[in-house]
Amino acid sequence: MARYTGSVCRLCRRENLKLFLKGDRCYSDKCGFDRRGYPPGQHGQRRGRKVSDYGIQLREKQKIKRMYGLTEKQFHLFFVRAERQRGITGTNLLVMLERRLDNVVYRLGFVNSRTQGRHLVRHNHFRINEKKVNIPSYLINEGDVIQPSEKSAKLQIITDAMEAVVRRGIPQWLDLDKEAVKGIVKSMPVREDLTMPMQEQLIVELYSK
Repeated sequence: MARYTGSVCRLCRRENLKLFLKGDRCYSDKCGFDRRGYPPGQHGQRRGRKVSDYGIQLREKQKIKRMYGLTEKQFHLFFVRAERQRGITGTNLLVMLERRLDNVVYRLGFVNSRTQGRHLVRHNHFRINEKKVNIPSYLINEGDVIQPSEKSAKLQIITDAMEAVVRRGIPQWLDLDKEAVKGIVKSMPVREDLTMPMQEQLIVELYSK
């Protein structure tokens, strides 16, 4: 499957927003976005031109797609599923993205980034309700119990991430039991739980053209 292999700091700079794609580094003085808060490339520091409505919609879509680490095809498939559900399409889309397993293990603090979460999920390190699940796009449900396997819970990458989770905080719809090394989905996420600046209606307008 295609995946982005370039500098992720360039993505934050391109979207003019810190997307927290590199874990702890994003909170340190080494953060590329804090050090160079202008678009990447030869003309990044030039005075910006007026952006069209299409350009604004495109940037919003790219921002959210990159935040969750999806390809264009994956993101569009989620949009199609959101459109078929009852309710507001944009809200449905964001809620489904939040329910992805690679995002949930990141939100619980088992890993430092969604990319790291996707890697560990793929390599069979996590269980849902004591059953092995290695699909990063798996959508969790209310009441699910997510935890690393007994052997994986001792991995340095997971123990280090759990020590640093205090800085990031855990959403209200999740609950982390540090002693048992497991997380519980208390409820489904709602739009108010998403604190990053996102204008999902712009994505709906973009795909509606």
